[in-house]
Amino acid sequence: MSTKLITKEGFEALKNELDYLWREKRPDVTQKVTWAASLGDRSENADYQYNKKLLREIDRRVRYLRKRLEDMRVVEFSPEQEGRVFFGAWVEVENEGGEVKRFRIVGYDEIYGRNDYISIDSPMARALLKKEVGDEAFVQTPQGVMEWWVNKIEYLK
Repeated sequence: MSTKLITKEGFEALKNELDYLWREKRPDVTQKVTWAASLGDRSENADYQYNKKLLREIDRRVRYLRKRLEDMRVVEFSPEQEGRVFFGAWVEVENEGGEVKRFRIVGYDEIYGRNDYISIDSPMARALLKKEVGDEAFVQTPQGVMEWWVNKIEYLK
């Protein structure tokens, strides 16, 4: 398996999720499963069945997070990146229609639940890499090639 890139903030978020699931959520659900099992007939015990299913989902997510965190490489800001678009950059772009978008280029594991993050593997991010303010980027979309201009580039330091 290849190494995956992630920002420091994204790595910490995944570590916190793993810690929460393993140290708080799983023991709580395990206790509920034990209590429900002590009531007797498990085949018609909704508490037992629901919490057992929840425990399997937690275990699956814990295994996934442990494996992912081993294969990740945290990308820190480097002064050489200043003024150009690289991994971790907040970028503001504008098209010829005046539509402005602002987003951060991050790793695949960080984009879920965030409308202002895009994956480094997305067509937009690939088109913007190494661009400077004022440069134009041509992005292949299902509607055809779109032209975007870079307005602003910022990094969390």
